Amino acid sequence: MTLPTSNWPSPAKLNLFLYITGQRENGYHDLQTLFQFLDFGDTLQITPNDSGKITLSPDIDGVTVEENLIYRAAIALQSASGSTLGAHIHVEKILPMGGGLGGGSSNAATTLVALNHLWNTELSTDELTQLGLALGADVPVFVRGVTAFAEGVGEVLTPAYAEEKWYLVAKPDVSIATAKIFSHPNLTRNTPKRALNALLAGNYENDCEKIVRELFPKVDKAISWLLEYAPSRLTGTGACIFAEFENEDDARLTLNNLPDWLTGFVARGVNTSPLLTTLKAQKQ
Repeated sequence: MTLPTSNWPSPAKLNLFLYITGQRENGYHDLQTLFQFLDFGDTLQITPNDSGKITLSPDIDGVTVEENLIYRAAIALQSASGSTLGAHIHVEKILPMGGGLGGGSSNAATTLVALNHLWNTELSTDELTQLGLALGADVPVFVRGVTAFAEGVGEVLTPAYAEEKWYLVAKPDVSIATAKIFSHPNLTRNTPKRALNALLAGNYENDCEKIVRELFPKVDKAISWLLEYAPSRLTGTGACIFAEFENEDDARLTLNNLPDWLTGFVARGVNTSPLLTTLKAQKQ
């Protein structure tokens, strides 16, 4: 038996600000960050079946099926729910790996949320969030699907509101491993903790940006170029940078001027994830 195929969005996120407030004995970092979703991202085409097996397409160079977060998320849901159903999942991948846009975490969250609905496993959002946290610190915010202020290692989430601006997201030809940045001896690790209202009222910054710009000249060059047009900074610890605009036309005008050593796209920031919107529509 094979059920109909359905399409599920796997949106990108931006870290509108990112501050590192400490480091734990286990090496993990405490942080304060504001996650906002974009109306832009990958798409997962999911076809449930009764085989009990999870199959994926297309193959990803250098990543085995068992290492893929989509596969791991589906297996985790099977284990937690006792479901005997399976699925084939095809990924239309447009988000860059190592870009700081949360593509892998978003893929995992979309898998959990979509299969929980399609398999009728009826796990709660809290239960899905716990499954997601075991897969990665950024997965829970994608599962919950609302703009959030994150603390701890990123797992303590408080719903928040961010102005839904337009963004130009650009990426130079580099890929950055999170571990490389968080292990750097010169990384700022003592930014004072502040209340959310104080953070929202101040200038947004990213504590990782200084190290990334020192280690990756192409990122430094890209930020310097984009700053000529609008307020710009790094998202997460990846290679992608973003500039914020009040309207789409200005963002697209800047995109048209993007030099050939950068790739980019324009998207709107949204406080409700496209995944959550799709789930609500599916339930109607």
